[in-house]
Amino acid sequence: MKIHSPSMSELHAFTTTARLGSFTKAAEALCVTQGAVSRSIARLEEHFGQPLLARGPQGLSLTCAGRRLADATAAPLLAIESISAEMRAPVSQNRLSLAVVPTLASVWLVPRLPQFHLRHPEITLSFAAYRRDEDFSGALPHAAILSGVPSQWPNWHCDYVLGREMVVICHPDRLGARQAAGRWKTPAELLDEPLLYHSNAPENWPHWFNTVGIHEKPQLGTGLDQVSIIVRAVMADMGVAVLQRSLILDEINAGRVVVPFDIPVSLDRGYVLCCPQQRKDHPALRAFREWLLEAAADVTKTDF
Repeated sequence: MKIHSPSMSELHAFTTTARLGSFTKAAEALCVTQGAVSRSIARLEEHFGQPLLARGPQGLSLTCAGRRLADATAAPLLAIESISAEMRAPVSQNRLSLAVVPTLASVWLVPRLPQFHLRHPEITLSFAAYRRDEDFSGALPHAAILSGVPSQWPNWHCDYVLGREMVVICHPDRLGARQAAGRWKTPAELLDEPLLYHSNAPENWPHWFNTVGIHEKPQLGTGLDQVSIIVRAVMADMGVAVLQRSLILDEINAGRVVVPFDIPVSLDRGYVLCCPQQRKDHPALRAFREWLLEAAADVTKTDF
C-alpha cells in the first residue's frame, strides 16, 4: 500500500489558507483553483487523520492540530521560497526591497537615502507597499521598518531604529504669549490647552503627563490621523501636540514649531527594522542595517 506523504504544494496551500482564512483568497494568491486548494488540504487531513481547519459560519479557523502544523511549517516554507528566489536571481544580492511606515519614509528615511547610496552605490533599493500586518509571506519585501516593540515579533530578526522619544510642540506665538503672561512655568499648565493628538495613539498624552509627574487625566482635543496634518494644525496655532521627535526635527530646527517643555519622555514602541531570521544576512540588507542604525544613532545623540 502506498503511503501518502505531504507535498510542498499541499503544505503551501494549507499555510496560505491558514494565513488568509479563505480557500478563495488562498487560490487567488497561489494562482490555482479553489478546488485545488480544498483537495490539497483534504489530503493533508486524511494523512494526519484529523481536521486541520474548522469550517464555520464565520469562516475558517485553525484547529489545535492545524495551529501546530501552521506554526511548524510557515518558517521553513518561507526559507525555501526565499532561497529559491535568490538562486533564480543571483544579482538580487545587491537588491533590497523594503516596506516602511509611510510617515517615517517620507519625513526621515528618504531625505537621508542619498547618504546610503553614496556609501553603497552598488545596491539598488526599492520600496514595497507598506502593510501594518506584514508577515513576510512572499519573496518581497526582504525587510520592513514597522511601528512597535521588537518583542512582538519573537520569530524575526529585529533592530530598534528610533522613534521612542516624544516631545511637546506648539506655535512660537503661543509660547511667547503664555510666557509673557507669566504662565507655562510647569507642564501641568498644558492641561488648560487644546491637546491635539494622533487618532491612532490617544494614549500618548496621558503617558507624557504621567511621566512628568502629572496624574490628572487630560481632556483631549482634536484627533488627527497623520503626523503631517498634526504639525500643520500646530503651525496654524490650533493647539499643542505631543509627537515623536524624530518625525518633526526639521520643523523644530527651522523654528516653525517650538518645544515649551523639553523633558525626556519615551514610549515603549518605536520604529523597528524587521526581517525573517533566514534573511538577516542578505548582503544588501546587512549593509543597509549597518548604515540605518548609524544614521539613527546620530539623530538620537542630538535628541535631548
